[in-house]
Amino acid sequence: MARDRDRGAGTEGARGIEALERFLEEQGVGYETLEHEQTFSATAEARVVGVAPDHGAKTMLLREGEDYRVAVIPGSHRLDMHKARQALGASSKLRLATEDEMDSDFAAFEVGALPPFGPLLPAPEIVDRRLLEHERILCTGGDHRHSVLIDPEELARVADARLADICED
Repeated sequence: MARDRDRGAGTEGARGIEALERFLEEQGVGYETLEHEQTFSATAEARVVGVAPDHGAKTMLLREGEDYRVAVIPGSHRLDMHKARQALGASSKLRLATEDEMDSDFAAFEVGALPPFGPLLPAPEIVDRRLLEHERILCTGGDHRHSVLIDPEELARVADARLADICED
């Protein structure tokens, strides 16, 4: 398991990547950690590390009442809330979580950089089937400067994720 970063980096977001690496190691998942310039979208993250946008995974935090759910889709696509509600058996009240909710309830990770592993949050997870078409996908590492490359089958396995088509056509 590779770590392409300086372990001594004392950034605030390092807590997130360290928690993610610890989780993946405990699960016996092979991964590669990449450090890069700060990015704020899945497509920018893919571009800066030289990966095609559809190989990048976008993590979306959803909320229904007090409960959270995680949806993971290709960075080049948009989430279809109707499909997500159907696949999750959720009500029409399922919505995207706000930045304030992410900040207060998941402080170990930077807002907008939640890793796509529901057990870390904890939250049930759904993964768009399109991601399984790739050998490895790029996922955010819990901050805006780290990403992990991982087999999407492993992502689905360790997250105990439901697989479905949840992207807009």
